[in-house]
Amino acid sequence: MARQIRAKSESGIYHVMLRGINKQQVFFDNDDYYMFLNILSKFKTISGFKLYAYCLMRNHVHILLQEGDEPLSKALKRIGDSFIYWYNTKYDRIGGIFQGRFTSVPVDTDEYFISAIRYIHQNPVKAGLVNKCSDYEFSSYNKYYQGNSFVDTGFALEMIGINEFTRIHKQECKETHLEINDAPVIKISDIEAKRIIEIRTNCKSPEEFLSLPRDTQKEYVKYLRKEGLSIRQLTLLTGVSQRTAQCR
Repeated sequence: MARQIRAKSESGIYHVMLRGINKQQVFFDNDDYYMFLNILSKFKTISGFKLYAYCLMRNHVHILLQEGDEPLSKALKRIGDSFIYWYNTKYDRIGGIFQGRFTSVPVDTDEYFISAIRYIHQNPVKAGLVNKCSDYEFSSYNKYYQGNSFVDTGFALEMIGINEFTRIHKQECKETHLEINDAPVIKISDIEAKRIIEIRTNCKSPEEFLSLPRDTQKEYVKYLRKEGLSIRQLTLLTGVSQRTAQCR
């Protein structure tokens, strides 16, 4: 089947989303987030695009940008390839990280542009990670108050000003944008499950996991269940009982 042609933005502005393979987690620690942002900054200069907003969630990324010297697809390929090379070296793995082609939506009106910025910044609030946008470290929200060259804040602030920017971010964005369901849809292999456990808990064997405090074990189990690990995998790879593996 031929690939669907992407909708072209008259303004050159796109809301882009990258998601982890099988909706699995991409970012496991702060270094992962920081490296992606470093790469985004590097290729912003090389590819010549303008960056208006971003938000890095644990298994997906939102970016609002305006196409520059290079086509959107080439710029995002540069970013993806560079991050994958670093990531696979760090975690001793092979293969892709992000699922298929990136998703993009053209942004051709001022109203939709401002709405997309608010939606992107409110992702962590909607996910229950923080209470307000300013509490989340890995989005561009706070850049609008800091005056920096990484995020091109001037375009939006010329439209609505900082007071209105602040006000609208306190109100929930109800417009339709690129939505994502975090629930994994494909079973995780035992090899991948073992890798996720090691990254998240620093435990390389069931014996190490069982040496953790009981409450810590339960918290990790709840987290790993959300990541898509099955009860069988948890009992096999961590040594916990089936009852503990069923914790939610």
